[in-house]
Formats: sequence, C-alpha cells, structure tokens
Amino acid sequence: MASNVSDGIENGLTRPPVIGLTTYLEQAKQGVWDVRAAFLPQQYFDAVTASGGIAVLLPPQPARDAVADAVLEGLDGLILTGGLDVQPELYGAERHPLTDPARPDRDAWELALFRGAEERRMPVLAICRGLQLVNVARGGTLHQHLPEAIGTDRHRIGGGVFATNTVSVQGGTALAALIGEGEFGVHSYHHQGVDRVGEGLTVTATDEVGLVQAFESTGDGYVVGVQWHPEENVEDRRLFAGLVDKAAAYAAARMKTGQIA
Repeated sequence: MASNVSDGIENGLTRPPVIGLTTYLEQAKQGVWDVRAAFLPQQYFDAVTASGGIAVLLPPQPARDAVADAVLEGLDGLILTGGLDVQPELYGAERHPLTDPARPDRDAWELALFRGAEERRMPVLAICRGLQLVNVARGGTLHQHLPEAIGTDRHRIGGGVFATNTVSVQGGTALAALIGEGEFGVHSYHHQGVDRVGEGLTVTATDEVGLVQAFESTGDGYVVGVQWHPEENVEDRRLFAGLVDKAAAYAAARMKTGQIA
C-alpha cells in the first residue's frame, strides 16, 4: 500500500481510497451475445488496486450535473481514461476527415465528472484522451491528426501495437516528483494531441518533436495529465500511486470535517 494511503488511514481514514475510472462504451461480444457494453482494459484497474486504491468503473450515462455530483460524492479520486477522439465541435473546430465518429455521451459525461471534481478539489489523473478532454474543458484546442499537423505518425503506429516514444519531464513539477525528471520511454497510441494549452495548465513534459506529453494544473487542485498510456508499463504505475496517495489525503480531510463517515 502506498505511503500516503497508510498516512491517510492513520489520520482517521478507515478504508482505502475509492478511485473512479471512466470507461468505453462499445460493441462487444461474449459468447452468443453481441451488444453495446461498458468496458475498460484490466491494466487500468490493476494499476489502481496495486497502488492501494479501490477501483470503481464509471460508464457513460446521461450527464446531468446532479448525477455526476452523486457519483463524485462516493469517490476520492478520478481517472479519465483513454479512448476515441474528443468532439472537435467542443473547441470550435471543423471536423477533420480522420477524426473518430462523435461520442457525445462520453464527452458530456466525462466533462461533467471533471468539472465536478475540480469544484471539489478532488485529485484527477487524465490519460491520453483524458488529457485531451481536460485541455478542451479548460478552453484549449487539439491537433486533430498529428501526421498532418507535425509530419510524423510516430505516436500511433496502428494495429493495436503501442509505439515507444521518448518524453522529457521538467524538474520541479508534480510529474517529476512521481517519476523523476529527464527523459523516459513511454507507450503511445494516439493520432491527436494538444495544440493550444488550456487555461490554468502548465506543460510538464514534451517529446522529441515538441508535442505536449504532460501537463498539470497551476491551481490548488491536483490535476495531472499525460498523453501516453502509463497503465501499459509497470514502472508508470507511479502515476497511479500518486493519484491514490492524493485521494487518500483528500478522503482523510473530508472525514475530519465530517463530509464523509
């Protein structure tokens, strides 16, 4: 169990922190069944449980603020996971021919969760699509197709195979506190990326071609976003451990003030 999780329990937290993870909603087959279903690769919730947290899956559903608030009331941390492209209409851009079909249900649901988490100062880890969603939520924009925008397809080689890219992490950042500063190899699978950085976000890592690979919030909440897939690398579980640690502290603080039993 991560150190701050233990600290949180010592400070009155009687259970591991509960971490919500957003999920895909796709056509899926199991035996004779072929239906739309919510799912998430096991690597995500294994990384949470290995870090001392409790993983709870959050499938897309009608995105009323009251629904998101009710869900967030039972969580201590939020992970916005990977998936298909964020709708370009949300940042005022025309749709590129290679942008994925719109998933308005997932976009609306995750935006409601993120905004609610921000209001509560709940810790957030945003992964790949999640980073892009946070950037859009903060008023930023995206490159819709990186091979066209920056002249390389190195970030998504296709075929379900993760590309390996090198990122450079800036010192003195929340990200560096978790994984160190300097250069690291990461697993990439994306054809979109950050163009204009959203308000209140500071870039904490870039790659060899200068593309934003990580950012964090400049405010008093904990928001860390990475463009790569840390769930695919056991060493990158430090990012999940960092989120679980912050969630334990968040839960312990709420318990002290009587917000949770």
